[in-house]
Amino acid sequence: METRSQEHDNKKFRRHLIEALGFIVLFFGIFGYIGHVMSLPNMLNTIMQTSYHLLLETVFYIMGITVLSGALGSLLVEFHIVDMLERLLRPLMKPLYNLPGVSALGGILTFLSDNPAIITLAQDRKFCTFFKKYQLVSLTNFGTAFGMGLVVIIFMAGKGHGSGAMIGLAGAIVGSIVSTRIMQRSTLKRYPELDSPVHVDNMQEEEVKDSHDNIFIRTLNAILDGGKTGVDLGLAIIPGVLIISTAVMMLTNGPGADGIYNGEAYEGVGLLPALADKVDFIFRWLFGFEDSRLIAFPITALGAVGAALGLVPNFADQGILDGNAVAVFTAMGMCWSGFLSTHTAMLDSLKYRRLISQAITAHTIGGLVAGIFAHWLFVLISLI
Repeated sequence: METRSQEHDNKKFRRHLIEALGFIVLFFGIFGYIGHVMSLPNMLNTIMQTSYHLLLETVFYIMGITVLSGALGSLLVEFHIVDMLERLLRPLMKPLYNLPGVSALGGILTFLSDNPAIITLAQDRKFCTFFKKYQLVSLTNFGTAFGMGLVVIIFMAGKGHGSGAMIGLAGAIVGSIVSTRIMQRSTLKRYPELDSPVHVDNMQEEEVKDSHDNIFIRTLNAILDGGKTGVDLGLAIIPGVLIISTAVMMLTNGPGADGIYNGEAYEGVGLLPALADKVDFIFRWLFGFEDSRLIAFPITALGAVGAALGLVPNFADQGILDGNAVAVFTAMGMCWSGFLSTHTAMLDSLKYRRLISQAITAHTIGGLVAGIFAHWLFVLISLI
C-alpha cells in the first residue's frame, strides 16, 4: 500500500514538474520575445498604460451601455414586452432550431443580458418539461449565440455603424441555427439515449412574481434593478477587457506613429497581423477584412466579447473600421460571445460536462458561419 502511494505521489510530482517547466518556457518565451522587440521598460510601460486607457476609455463606456441596456431589459420584462416577443417567436423555434417554442424566451433573455441567463431558465422545472435531453443541452449553444447582443449592437451603433450592426444580428441568427443544429446532431449520434424527456424531479420551481404596485413604482424599481444588473455586468467584464485586450493589442499593434517604441498605450509587436498576412486571402474572402489587424476581434471574442469590444475604438482611431468589419464583428461577437470561457461552466451546471467538446466544436463552426454570412450579406446589400 505504501509503495503504491509513493508511486502515485511520484507520478503526480512528475506531472506537476512538466506543467511547471512548460509554463516557464511559454511565459518567458512570450514575454522574452516582446521584451526583445520593445525593450523591457517599454513593454512594462505599455502593459500598464494600455490597461489604464482601456479602463478609462472603454470599460466605463461599456459599463454605461450595460447600465442603460439593463434598465431597458428590465422594463421590457416588467411590462410583459418580452412575453409578447416570445409568443411571436414561438412558431419559428421548431422549424429553425428544432426546439420547443418556449426556448425563444431564453434567446431574448441572453440577448438582453449574458450567456448564463439561459442556464437559470434551463434549471426551472416548468420550463424543462417541454424539452428532450438533447434539446436541453443544445440550449447552451442557442443561448450563447445571443449573449450580450443588445450591448454589442448599441456599442456598434454608437460608433456610427447601426446598419452594419443589424446585418451582424442577421449573421448571428444564422450562426445560432447552425451551432444549435450541429450540437443536437452530434449529441444524438454519440448519445442516442438522450432522445428522451428531461427528468424534472430535482429541479426548482419558477418563482412567480405578481406586483400590485402602481405603474410609477414598478417603472422605478425595474429601472433601478436593471441598472444594478448592468453595473454587475460592467464590473464582470473588467478582467477580460484589461487582460485579454491588452495581450491581444500588444500582439496586434505596431510601434508608435514615429516608428519607434516609447512605452505608450496601444503599442505592440505586430505578431498576429504578420501571421495573418501569410493567409490574408482567406480572411479577405471569408470576412472581407481589408486589414489583417482586424482578425484580433474574433480571436478575442472567443474568450470575452466585452474584451473584443475594447479593440473597436482603437481600430476606429487607426482608420481600419468600416461597415463590413462592424457587420462581421457584431455577428461573430454575438454568436461566440466568449463561449470558450462560459461553455464549460454552463454544461457543468446542466450536469452534461461530457458534451463540452461537441458544444465547443459546434459553436466554433456556428461563429465562423455567422461572420461569413454577415460579410456576404453586407456585400449583397451594398450592391443593391
